[in-house]
Amino acid sequence: MSTALRPAAPAAPVLPSARGPLSALVLDLLTAVPGTAPHGVPADVPDPLGDDAQLALYVCYELHYQGFQRVDPAWEWDLGLLALRARLEEAFLAALREAVGDPGPLERVVADLLVEPPDGAGPSYHLLERGERWQAREYLVHRSLYHLKEADPQLWVAPRLPHPAKAALMTVQYDEYGAGRPEQAHALLFAGMMADLGLDTRYGHYLDTVPAPALAVVNLMSLFGLHRALRGAAVGQFAAVEITSPPGAARLARALDRLGASPAGTLFYREHVVADAVHEQLVRRTVLEPLVAGDPALAADIAFGIAATGAVEDRLADHLVTAWGRGRSSLRSPLDDGPPA
Repeated sequence: MSTALRPAAPAAPVLPSARGPLSALVLDLLTAVPGTAPHGVPADVPDPLGDDAQLALYVCYELHYQGFQRVDPAWEWDLGLLALRARLEEAFLAALREAVGDPGPLERVVADLLVEPPDGAGPSYHLLERGERWQAREYLVHRSLYHLKEADPQLWVAPRLPHPAKAALMTVQYDEYGAGRPEQAHALLFAGMMADLGLDTRYGHYLDTVPAPALAVVNLMSLFGLHRALRGAAVGQFAAVEITSPPGAARLARALDRLGASPAGTLFYREHVVADAVHEQLVRRTVLEPLVAGDPALAADIAFGIAATGAVEDRLADHLVTAWGRGRSSLRSPLDDGPPA
């Protein structure tokens, strides 16, 4: 394995700083002994998509992944904390449903995914056409919360699917983890890209730095994956990413090349251009079609998952492009080469 693609020493991230009363409550609990969570849960979550609620939910979910330094692993299944997480999830899910409304028939929703807008204006277009290197570095920071554990949230849905959809999903996941070549795991390719642009590749290192829109993108994956009742939405999220990623990945590879990245700095996106072009067909033909044929009631949930993914991705895109358009950092704490937030 090359030095650029060598993973950082395995270590759970440190707990982040609170962003309000909800995240403060969760973080205070995790420094205590499991079993000490209060029996009551907040009656209201004022801003389910805001920094406080999204960080609180992200921290709860991270207990199911790598956890945190000096946090007792027993908190993962603590009943009091799970009750608090359920209240946060309820508010988040309600906000998502309100944002997307009725997405319409699944066939139309999937067909819309296959059409690239003629006048795209998202981050990949911005970075390709006029982006600066500091903006590309910020983009990778936002995405690092997911891509350093790429494909992990989607694995939750595998045991909840029947064959042949399960086998087809795992075919795609096999590629995500390197197709038998550990050094080609997409999470490691992303780490190599971060290193090439002078960023810290430690897992969860930038949790304190990214704002709510980036947290919501990852929280949505965990929400859908951890609930069997939302398995259709989880498949929708999976399909949305696999079907739509090749054009954006191609733009980002070209943007990073234009901004001086080395081949290691573009490999992640170049790999996705090729792999996801194949995955798009697999997902549509061997995951979605047999799954809906066997359980037609899942169609509406899959359509919701696709629409909800689009909603949180659009919210993050708007945040990035608006901040950059104003010459401001899109992060809560700017990087060393970026402007103030």
